[in-house]
Amino acid sequence: MSGPSSAGGSPVTSKRQLIEYLERGCKPREAWRIGTEHEKFVYDLKGHRPLAYEGRPGIRALLEGLERYGWEPVLENANIIALRMADGCSITLEPGGQFELSGAPLQNIHQTCSEVNEHLRQVKEVCGEMGAGMIGLGFQPKAGREDISWMPKGRYAIMRRYMPTRGALGLDMMTRTCTVQVNLDFSSEADMVKKFRVALALQPVATALFANSPFSEGRPNGYLSYRSQVWTDTDPDRSGMLPFVFEDGFGFERWVDYLLDVPMYFVYRDGSYIDVAGRSFRDFMAGRLEGFDGEPPGIGDWADHITTAFPEVRLKHYLEMRGADGGPWGRLCALPALWVGLLYDDAALEAAWDLCRDWSMEEREMLRAEAPRTALKTPFRAGTLQDLAKEVLAVARQGLTSRAAPDHFGEDEAHFLNELHEIAETGITPAEQLLDAYEHRWNGSIEPLFDEYAY
Repeated sequence: MSGPSSAGGSPVTSKRQLIEYLERGCKPREAWRIGTEHEKFVYDLKGHRPLAYEGRPGIRALLEGLERYGWEPVLENANIIALRMADGCSITLEPGGQFELSGAPLQNIHQTCSEVNEHLRQVKEVCGEMGAGMIGLGFQPKAGREDISWMPKGRYAIMRRYMPTRGALGLDMMTRTCTVQVNLDFSSEADMVKKFRVALALQPVATALFANSPFSEGRPNGYLSYRSQVWTDTDPDRSGMLPFVFEDGFGFERWVDYLLDVPMYFVYRDGSYIDVAGRSFRDFMAGRLEGFDGEPPGIGDWADHITTAFPEVRLKHYLEMRGADGGPWGRLCALPALWVGLLYDDAALEAAWDLCRDWSMEEREMLRAEAPRTALKTPFRAGTLQDLAKEVLAVARQGLTSRAAPDHFGEDEAHFLNELHEIAETGITPAEQLLDAYEHRWNGSIEPLFDEYAY
C-alpha cells in the first residue's frame, strides 16, 4: 500500500496548491524512470501458515535479518515496519504481513530485473535461516481471515475498522491479496491524460494475462484472478474504473476533485494516526475537520490522502498500474515490460490508444467485471480478450524495440514479454495451469503449491 506517513509541510488552503502538487510530477523524457513494486506471501515452511509479526520465523525477524545488507530500519512505536535504501528503494509491509519491495526509480527493465533478483536472493537467504518461504500469488491460497496476523501499523488499525462499513471484501483485500505494479512518468498534463486513459482501459488485459489467484482457503474459488474480484467489493468510494477519466476536460484539476470526494482515513500527527475515517478533506482545508478546528492540512497530509485511493490506475507524481496479480520471478519483469512498451514510446502509445479509444464505458466496465472470472476467454466484440491481448502485446513489443535499451549483451527489453506472449498464444493463464496441477498432479491438495512455486 504505502510507506510511512509524512505529515505537515506547508499549509494547504486552496485547491490550486493541490493541482500544483500533481503538476510537479511532470518530467522531461530523459528523466522518465521505471519503478516496480511487488508483494509476496511469507509462510512457515513446516505448515505453510502465514507468518505473524512476532516470533521466529516472523516478519519482524525477517526485517531485522535484512539489515545486514545495508537496509535502514523505519520504526513506528518501537516496531520495525519498513526498510529503506539511499537510492529510494524500500521494503514495506501490507496489513497481513505481505512483503513488498518498492523498487528504486530505474532507467530500464534490465536494471529492474537485477534489482528483483538481488532482493529475492536476500530474502531467500534470511528466510532459509529461520524456516520460512515466500511465494508470489494474487490471493492467499490457504489461510482464512482468522488465520492472518495484523501488522502493527496505525493506519491499518483505522482501515480495519472502516473497511467493513464500505464493502464485504475490504479486509480480504488488505490481508490476503498480493499484486505487482509498475509506476511510470509523464511529461505534461496532456501526456498524463493519454497514458492514464490507455492504462485504465487496458488494465483488464493485464488482469487476464497475470491471472494467478484461483485458490482460497485450500480450494478453487471459481475465479482465475480472485484478487481482482475482491476489489469489486472493496470500498466503491475509492476503487474502480473511474468513468470521468475518459470525459472531456479530464486533467490534474479533475483528479484533485475526485480525491477531495474520497473520504479520509486518518491524519498523522506526532507519530500517531488519528482516526477521521469518512470525513472530508474539503472540510479539513476549510478548517472544519472535527478535532482539527481551525487547522488546515499540510501538503504532507495531502500526500498521505492520495495513497488512500485505490482505483485500477492511480495518479501521484507518476502513474501506477494496479491490475495484475503477484507472480513468480519472470512475470515480475514482464509487468513493467508490458506497460513501458505501451506508454514510453510515442508510436506505441498512439497505437495502444487506437485499440481502445472508441470503447464505451459499458464495454470497459464489462471487461473489468468479467476478466477476474474468465480472463482471456472473456468475449469482447467480435473476438475475445485473448485476441485483444495479442494485439496489445504486439504493440508493447514494438514499443520496447523502438526504445532500444540494450543490456550488456546487446539484447533489448522486448524479450521480457516472452512469457506473456506464450500465455496469450495458448490462451492458458497461470491460474489455469495451477488448477490443472491441483486436479491432476496434486490430487486435490494445494500443499505442493508452496514447494513448486516458492521463490
